[in-house]
Amino acid sequence: MNKADTEAGAKAIDSLINYETVKYFNNEKFEAERYDKYLKNYEVASLKTTTSLALLNWGQNAIFSVGLTSIMYMASKEIIAGNMTIGDLVMVNSLLFQLSLPLNFLGSVYREVRQSLIDMQTMFGLLNLSSKVQNKLNAPLLKVTSAESEIKFNDVHFEYVKGQKILDGLTFTVPSGKKVAIVGGSGSGKSTIVRLLYRFYDPDQGSISLNNQDVLNVDINSLRKSIGVVPQDCVLFHDTVYHNIQYGNLHKSPEEVYQAARMAEIHDTINNRFPNKYNTQVGERGLKLSGGEKQRIAIARTILKDPSIIIYDEATSSLDTITEQNILLALKRVTQGRTTVVIAHRLSTVVDADEILVLQHGRVAERGTHYSLLANPNSIYTDLWQKQNIVLEENNNELMGDEDNSKSVC
Repeated sequence: MNKADTEAGAKAIDSLINYETVKYFNNEKFEAERYDKYLKNYEVASLKTTTSLALLNWGQNAIFSVGLTSIMYMASKEIIAGNMTIGDLVMVNSLLFQLSLPLNFLGSVYREVRQSLIDMQTMFGLLNLSSKVQNKLNAPLLKVTSAESEIKFNDVHFEYVKGQKILDGLTFTVPSGKKVAIVGGSGSGKSTIVRLLYRFYDPDQGSISLNNQDVLNVDINSLRKSIGVVPQDCVLFHDTVYHNIQYGNLHKSPEEVYQAARMAEIHDTINNRFPNKYNTQVGERGLKLSGGEKQRIAIARTILKDPSIIIYDEATSSLDTITEQNILLALKRVTQGRTTVVIAHRLSTVVDADEILVLQHGRVAERGTHYSLLANPNSIYTDLWQKQNIVLEENNNELMGDEDNSKSVC
């Protein structure tokens, strides 16, 4: 019954959080029917529980009633025969009633004891689980600064599912204070690099080091404090704008929060467009904000953290061109002198990188600056650059054609 209740609650919450997706595809009926299916499982389990308890109580009462009737009958015969007195009959009756009270108590406690044993089994199962990513005993703190924060991947192999390699001998170095961009097709392992660096997972083979310190041998909390990540999918808490920005460092003052918002080009938007300014509720997972607004708040949050290493995982993918250029200028000021890793699909955002790594099949296929890579007409990077420009030109031509058609119709 507990399991069915948990599953029903989980499905209801999942549907409500993603209500926009449900509405987009007209699947309200499907979600309601799926939820009803889990409620039906709960109903069946609940009826079994109630029935078993009712049978237990009925059985106890039946045994007690039959026993009481039999003993009263036998005691009455003994009184008639002169072997017992009426006082003996009353004593026997009182003793039986005193016996029935503990039996009724045990009947009600049985369900609680059984449920407690199930809960204890679940608890011990959770206690026996161990995380694959763990701190080593007495692990030292990571020692990095903005000036000394070199990132090094050495022959790193990794796979989420056994037999499906994501990284296959990946080796590269990000020098301290430099900006390195990582590009490549979907599934080439770009976002996996961030997860491994942040120790959400550990590599199957090879090593990852920061400032010549293996990330497996240092304290996880100190590692994560030194790295700031702006993710592609920015998830916000169901709280105020101010809280979501300050979450980067809860000890920062309001003025520092406002300064971070200014650098992320969101301060004026908050003051001019949001009804309660910084006290505006963003909604569940930030659903009241646009994609660009959520991304700028995530950038402000990372700026407030003030890490030695900054990683941008498609940090401007939801922004318009003008805002994107403003934020890129702001990020250039923020990342000045810091080790920076930029994961990008739009190559125009990484033109100024000190080095660009092109990933293919889980390893570095090409490396160099934007112009040195374009100098090779047969390079993967050149092919990506030309395809993106062709798509942009086709879109512009379609727009121009639509305008010409509208003019001719007029």
